[in-house]
Amino acid sequence: MPSFSKKSAKKLSQCDDRLQRVFNEVIKHRDCTILEGSRDKGTQDEYFRTGKSKVKYPNSKHNTLPSQAIDVAPYFPTAPHIRWDDIQSFAYFAGFVIGIAASMGITLRHGADWDQDGDTKDQSFMDWPHFELVD
Repeated sequence: MPSFSKKSAKKLSQCDDRLQRVFNEVIKHRDCTILEGSRDKGTQDEYFRTGKSKVKYPNSKHNTLPSQAIDVAPYFPTAPHIRWDDIQSFAYFAGFVIGIAASMGITLRHGADWDQDGDTKDQSFMDWPHFELVD
Protein backbone atom coordinates (compact mmCIF):
# COMPACT_ATOMS: atom_id res chain seq x y z
CA MET A 1 0.00 0.00 0.00
CA PRO A 2 1.36 3.47 -0.85
CA SER A 3 2.20 5.92 1.92
CA PHE A 4 3.24 9.55 2.10
CA SER A 5 6.90 10.48 2.38
CA LYS A 6 7.89 12.61 5.37
CA LYS A 7 8.03 15.64 3.08
CA SER A 8 4.50 15.04 1.73
CA ALA A 9 3.16 14.31 5.24
CA LYS A 10 4.58 17.62 6.50
CA LYS A 11 2.93 19.56 3.66
CA LEU A 12 -0.36 17.74 4.25
CA SER A 13 -0.21 18.65 7.95
CA GLN A 14 -0.41 22.35 6.94
CA CYS A 15 -3.85 21.74 5.46
CA ASP A 16 -7.37 21.89 6.80
CA ASP A 17 -8.43 18.69 8.57
CA ARG A 18 -10.91 17.87 5.78
CA LEU A 19 -8.13 17.88 3.17
CA GLN A 20 -6.02 15.73 5.45
CA ARG A 21 -8.84 13.22 5.82
CA VAL A 22 -9.46 13.07 2.06
CA PHE A 23 -5.83 12.57 1.10
CA ASN A 24 -5.16 10.12 3.91
CA GLU A 25 -7.93 8.03 2.32
CA VAL A 26 -6.72 8.63 -1.25
CA ILE A 27 -3.20 7.38 -0.41
CA LYS A 28 -4.66 4.05 0.68
CA HIS A 29 -5.71 3.41 -2.93
CA ARG A 30 -3.53 5.53 -5.21
CA ASP A 31 0.04 6.73 -4.78
CA CYS A 32 0.42 10.49 -4.91
CA THR A 33 2.73 13.23 -3.73
CA ILE A 34 1.80 16.43 -1.93
CA LEU A 35 3.41 19.30 -3.78
CA GLU A 36 2.15 22.16 -1.65
CA GLY A 37 -0.21 23.05 1.15
CA SER A 38 0.08 26.47 2.73
CA ARG A 39 1.85 29.11 0.63
CA ASP A 40 3.64 32.21 1.96
CA LYS A 41 3.47 35.70 0.46
CA GLY A 42 6.76 35.45 -1.42
CA THR A 43 5.82 32.18 -3.08
CA GLN A 44 2.29 33.37 -3.92
CA ASP A 45 3.60 36.61 -5.42
CA GLU A 46 6.16 34.66 -7.49
CA TYR A 47 3.49 32.27 -8.77
CA PHE A 48 1.28 35.21 -9.73
CA ARG A 49 4.18 36.98 -11.47
CA THR A 50 5.09 33.86 -13.48
CA GLY A 51 1.48 32.93 -14.35
CA LYS A 52 1.31 29.82 -12.17
CA SER A 53 -1.50 31.48 -10.19
CA LYS A 54 -4.19 33.91 -11.20
CA VAL A 55 -4.48 35.57 -7.78
CA LYS A 56 -2.19 37.70 -5.66
CA TYR A 57 -1.48 37.15 -1.97
CA PRO A 58 -3.59 36.80 0.22
CA ASN A 59 -6.39 35.79 -2.17
CA SER A 60 -5.44 32.14 -2.75
CA LYS A 61 -6.91 29.40 -0.61
CA HIS A 62 -3.26 28.33 -0.21
CA ASN A 63 -2.62 31.55 1.76
CA THR A 64 -4.23 30.43 5.00
CA LEU A 65 -2.98 28.23 7.80
CA PRO A 66 -4.38 25.69 7.83
CA SER A 67 -4.49 25.81 4.04
CA GLN A 68 -7.86 25.51 2.33
CA ALA A 69 -6.10 24.27 -0.83
CA ILE A 70 -3.57 21.62 -1.75
CA ASP A 71 -1.54 20.72 -4.81
CA VAL A 72 -1.17 16.97 -5.36
CA ALA A 73 0.18 14.90 -8.25
CA PRO A 74 -0.22 11.22 -9.05
CA TYR A 75 3.05 9.44 -8.29
CA PHE A 76 4.41 6.62 -10.44
CA PRO A 77 6.85 3.96 -9.17
CA THR A 78 9.19 4.39 -12.14
CA ALA A 79 10.87 7.57 -13.34
CA PRO A 80 9.68 10.07 -14.11
CA HIS A 81 7.64 9.80 -10.93
CA ILE A 82 5.55 12.88 -11.75
CA ARG A 83 4.48 12.91 -15.39
CA TRP A 84 3.58 16.52 -16.02
CA ASP A 85 2.71 15.92 -19.67
CA ASP A 86 0.29 13.06 -18.90
CA ILE A 87 -2.89 15.09 -18.54
CA GLN A 88 -5.04 11.94 -18.73
CA SER A 89 -3.41 10.64 -15.54
CA PHE A 90 -4.05 13.95 -13.80
CA ALA A 91 -7.68 13.90 -14.97
CA TYR A 92 -8.17 10.30 -13.83
CA PHE A 93 -6.60 11.12 -10.47
CA ALA A 94 -8.75 14.24 -10.06
CA GLY A 95 -11.93 12.24 -10.63
CA PHE A 96 -10.80 9.68 -8.09
CA VAL A 97 -10.05 12.37 -5.49
CA ILE A 98 -13.35 14.21 -6.08
CA GLY A 99 -15.19 10.90 -5.70
CA ILE A 100 -13.41 9.99 -2.45
CA ALA A 101 -14.12 13.46 -1.07
CA ALA A 102 -17.79 13.28 -2.06
CA SER A 103 -18.14 9.89 -0.36
CA MET A 104 -16.88 11.60 2.82
CA GLY A 105 -19.35 14.50 2.48
CA ILE A 106 -16.59 16.95 1.48
CA THR A 107 -16.92 19.11 -1.62
CA LEU A 108 -13.72 19.91 -3.49
CA ARG A 109 -13.09 22.12 -6.51
CA HIS A 110 -10.42 20.98 -8.94
CA GLY A 111 -8.09 23.31 -10.84
CA ALA A 112 -9.22 22.01 -14.22
CA ASP A 113 -12.92 22.54 -13.46
CA TRP A 114 -13.19 25.86 -11.62
CA ASP A 115 -16.92 26.21 -12.30
CA GLN A 116 -17.56 22.59 -11.22
CA ASP A 117 -19.68 21.71 -14.24
CA GLY A 118 -17.63 18.63 -15.15
CA ASP A 119 -16.40 20.23 -18.40
CA THR A 120 -12.67 20.97 -18.50
CA LYS A 121 -12.89 22.36 -22.05
CA ASP A 122 -14.55 25.58 -20.85
CA GLN A 123 -11.67 26.61 -18.55
CA SER A 124 -9.07 29.24 -19.41
CA PHE A 125 -6.62 28.34 -16.61
CA MET A 126 -5.69 24.71 -16.02
CA ASP A 127 -4.13 23.88 -12.66
CA TRP A 128 -4.12 20.08 -12.74
CA PRO A 129 -2.57 19.44 -9.29
CA HIS A 130 -4.90 21.90 -7.47
CA PHE A 131 -7.76 20.93 -5.14
CA GLU A 132 -9.58 23.31 -2.80
CA LEU A 133 -12.37 23.17 -0.29
CA VAL A 134 -15.75 24.55 -1.27
CA ASP A 135 -17.77 25.99 1.62
